[in-house]
Amino acid sequence: MSSTFTYNFDTPTYKGVSTVPTGLFINGKFVDPVEKGTLDVVNPVNGKVLTSVAAGTAADIEIAAQAAKKAYKERWGLKVPGTERGKMLNKLADLLEANLDEFAALEALNVGKAFNMARIMDVGGAVGVLRYYAGWADKIQGKTIETNELKMAYTRHEPIGVVGAIIPWNFPLAMLSWKIAPALAAGNTIVLKPSELTPLTALRLCPLLVEAGFPDGVINIVSGYGSIAGQAISENMIIEKVAFTGSTLVGRKVMEAAAKSNLKKVTLELGGKSPSIIFDDVDLEQAVKWVGHGIFLNHGQACTAGSRIFVQEGIYDAFMKKFAEHASSLKLGDPFAPDTYQGPQVSQGQFERIMGYIKSGKEEGATVHIGGERHGDEGYFIQPTIFTDCKPDMKIVREEIFGPVAAVIKFTTEEEAIEQANDTLYGLACSVFTKDINRAIRVAHSIEAGTAWVNCSNIPDVGVPFGGFKQSGIGRELGEYALENYTNVKAVHINTGMCL
Repeated sequence: MSSTFTYNFDTPTYKGVSTVPTGLFINGKFVDPVEKGTLDVVNPVNGKVLTSVAAGTAADIEIAAQAAKKAYKERWGLKVPGTERGKMLNKLADLLEANLDEFAALEALNVGKAFNMARIMDVGGAVGVLRYYAGWADKIQGKTIETNELKMAYTRHEPIGVVGAIIPWNFPLAMLSWKIAPALAAGNTIVLKPSELTPLTALRLCPLLVEAGFPDGVINIVSGYGSIAGQAISENMIIEKVAFTGSTLVGRKVMEAAAKSNLKKVTLELGGKSPSIIFDDVDLEQAVKWVGHGIFLNHGQACTAGSRIFVQEGIYDAFMKKFAEHASSLKLGDPFAPDTYQGPQVSQGQFERIMGYIKSGKEEGATVHIGGERHGDEGYFIQPTIFTDCKPDMKIVREEIFGPVAAVIKFTTEEEAIEQANDTLYGLACSVFTKDINRAIRVAHSIEAGTAWVNCSNIPDVGVPFGGFKQSGIGRELGEYALENYTNVKAVHINTGMCL
């Protein structure tokens, strides 16, 4: 048995002790990695190492894939009715909900996000996703198709087999649920790699998987570096489908490796540079709050972050005044303080990346309206930052920053706003703010993005598909649409009277 990490939380919002296994979870047990490697888990509040966890390599991914394949053939897949798979997913949701505060505390500790936000959005959201797909597990159906009276044809939606999942660090437990819930509901087995930066909640979940009744080998959690363990998942010949959430750059590598190995199915939820378009007839107070939520949620570390903000000239000055006031009012600090909205960025590397973009914005001639500096003298805190005087060719307008940095651009006409909003490689999400419902629908339909929010921002729903256009990805997560990624459709033709 591998070692554990125990942390005593004594904070204003949570008091308790959490013990997290630090090994690799393969075939229902925690084991040490083949090559005995480890990776450090850092507290982003102060930059200090919290603990070390096992780092898997290609050898460990192969062992996990073999375990998942054996489990699929012998004790999962269509051998377990959908009703039973649904019961286990519901049991897992119950167990997670019973430990909701502990998981939220681990997420706040490891990621740096506010505890109250982690409690509602991350852990509470994961519980909802598990329950949603528990309901789908016995409703995955094919069709009977009319051909002619001498032949019967129907389709079966069969599980793919062994699925690989690679999840990011910004919403670790939520992204885990987005991957495992539909995959398990459809009858697949799983090899999942959490981010090397934020593995704690995935590892803490493993004992709950056992308690929920999932057979050994059905779900395997292998922590490790993306360039090693993630690459191994993409290349493994047993894994027949890979689901990845992360940057577009890494998504290309996943897709390439999948194609060069066994041409495994791929779903990619990648980067974004989402536009928020504010017309001059809006409810200004509400628009400011929603636009702030769109860019500053999770410290700007969201692929859907509304980082390009287009404001119509008629309300530009009034909007900027209130937007700056709103951003300045956001409380930065200890993730466990009850009034904290924004904690630190997740890592030193991410901190330096964001500060590099802020420097670039200044050098290219944009104006820092507010922020633009480090907050405090330890940890990875960055002030909410708003740039004005932004031009379309600036890096802060073109590239995904993944931090609390907004680029504001004034526009005159609806056509101008649509053209500029679509001038991007990405197409993940957009937000449109207006009281004119005809314009709202017209503009929402015109933006090249997989999700369009009207008079709101950054509020996905478990029953609604989520995914991108263009270089923001392939495939959809959430809703019924996600199940398409985890099944193979088989057509069956039965001759009832045709003769040659």
